Amino acid sequence: MTPPDAAELMLIRHAPAQHGGRLCGRTDVPADLGDPAIWRPLKALVAGVPLRVASPALRCQQTAAALWPGAEVQSDARLWEQDFGDHDGMSFGELPDLGRLSPQELADHRPPGGESFADMVARKRPALMALAGCAQEAGPLAIVAHAGTARAALALALGTVPAALSFEIAPWSVTRLRVFDGGLSVIAVNWRPL
Repeated sequence: MTPPDAAELMLIRHAPAQHGGRLCGRTDVPADLGDPAIWRPLKALVAGVPLRVASPALRCQQTAAALWPGAEVQSDARLWEQDFGDHDGMSFGELPDLGRLSPQELADHRPPGGESFADMVARKRPALMALAGCAQEAGPLAIVAHAGTARAALALALGTVPAALSFEIAPWSVTRLRVFDGGLSVIAVNWRPL
């Protein structure tokens, strides 16, 4: 894989969340940083990326601190994970089965008291486009956030919200998007440096 492009967004999903088997969209849980050998190659890849932004979630802040120890990482509340409302904090076994929904229905599904994936994409669009503008002007920008944030950026690149839900975003993975006038293109999804 090539080094970061001059105009690139690198969306890094946080380290595994210590969720205890429960959904944690807005629930602030710590990260399990695990064995540094797992994420050391990623740390080397992003070491020279000068612009760094993270969700204020503890798991994202801890991941950013591991990748850039002692460096400044801007916190941006617009990058919080999807608000799962009343489902947040439920055990995975208690969550309703949404497997029969069509991609569009799944994107539009709003848990009680929460937001749908489509709502989240609309909420994050201004932030992601502003960060893309920064990357286009000042060079590559790394974002440490959530799977939902990476999928929201993919929705913007693809021009369709439901299709972005088809992507799996693993902890410590990078979704790389090239920024160009008028949009984003996908370089890589769910990628991990070796």
